[in-house]
Amino acid sequence: MNIVGIAACTAGVAHTYIAKEKLIKAGESRGHNVFIETQGLAGTQDELSAEAIRNADIVIIAADIKIKGKDRFDGKKMIEVPTTLVVKSPNKLVEKLEEIYRQK
Repeated sequence: MNIVGIAACTAGVAHTYIAKEKLIKAGESRGHNVFIETQGLAGTQDELSAEAIRNADIVIIAADIKIKGKDRFDGKKMIEVPTTLVVKSPNKLVEKLEEIYRQK
């Protein structure tokens, strides 16, 4: 499964990058391709390419703030969660993404 998403916390520092790292590790450990963009004080980093979005099976928005560019994901299956959920339970979240994906 190809998973793309955005991580963004209130301060745009700690939880943003921890959520990104945990999502990537949890997804890859289950055999998925994971690409996560971050938005925060440093601006947008690792911006998702149009190709990555086009090839995405599911989108995750792990954010505590309003994110930019959400319209890029129109027509894609999407889930939105707070960054704390990703930090605390990344494996369960990836399992939930798999379940949503299977509900074609």
